[in-house]
Amino acid sequence: MKKKKKFFTKRSIPLHLMILPAVILTLIYKYLPMAGSVIAFQDFKLARGVFGSEWVWLDNFKYIFNMPDFWRILGNTFRIAIGKILGNLITPIIVALLLNELTHSGLKRSIQTLLYIPNFLSWIILAGLFSDILSSSGIINQMLGTLGVEPVPFLSSDKWFPVSMIVTDIWKNFGYGTIVYLASLASIDPFLYESAKLDGANRWQQTIHVTLPGMSSIIVLMSLLSMGSILNAGFDQIYNLLNPMVQSSGEIIDTMVYKLSLGTGLYGPATALGLMNSLVSFTLIVTGYILADKFADYRIF
Repeated sequence: MKKKKKFFTKRSIPLHLMILPAVILTLIYKYLPMAGSVIAFQDFKLARGVFGSEWVWLDNFKYIFNMPDFWRILGNTFRIAIGKILGNLITPIIVALLLNELTHSGLKRSIQTLLYIPNFLSWIILAGLFSDILSSSGIINQMLGTLGVEPVPFLSSDKWFPVSMIVTDIWKNFGYGTIVYLASLASIDPFLYESAKLDGANRWQQTIHVTLPGMSSIIVLMSLLSMGSILNAGFDQIYNLLNPMVQSSGEIIDTMVYKLSLGTGLYGPATALGLMNSLVSFTLIVTGYILADKFADYRIF
């Protein structure tokens, strides 16, 4: 019989101690707050607290489903979130493939650095930046004006606001995804390319038959992780760029939770909405993992 490997050994103790602070922080800020989910089933009052508030069970869920703007806001969330998910999956793959074709290592690293910088900028800074760039007198509309195009109301039109949110989010985040995919490209065996060349494959055929299959595992992983954010359209971005002119197309679930809780003091319905969001995200991640295991033979564990 095979001996069971010990979880703790003298050599592994320093490694466990290294991750201990991260585990403690995760427990404090991620798991302990889950206890507050009981507020979703209460008529929560700050003065009474969790233990003194009256239980109303599913009334808070009935309240949010009967809100006149709920389904419109849910539709906005889906449209913006799905656009961001698709854009943040496809764009980094394309950019990584293009960068992989560069032979000058210095130029390649410089471009990677430039692409990654926006990832460190907060939406508070970027909101002010994009408000100027995308305004009617901003640089984008000035460039369009030189081509004879009428100014586009990027941030003041229900038609253009969701598109602007998707494009600006992709611009901010695709640098991170690009680096992830470049790392997966570096792990592909060079001999596979040599074999493809001997078979007469050109660069495009090598990309289709060698590069993309070599990236498939990380693509599946990133897709699974992104499914959890299907109802997360980006609170920081939307909250800082939202204005009354685009309320009907820009309001999302996260801003609705904020207004219900801190705006009107309806903590029960706000928590119920947040809990529903988390349950949907969890269900989609588990479903995606099962499908990936069944059809792509991909396992995380």
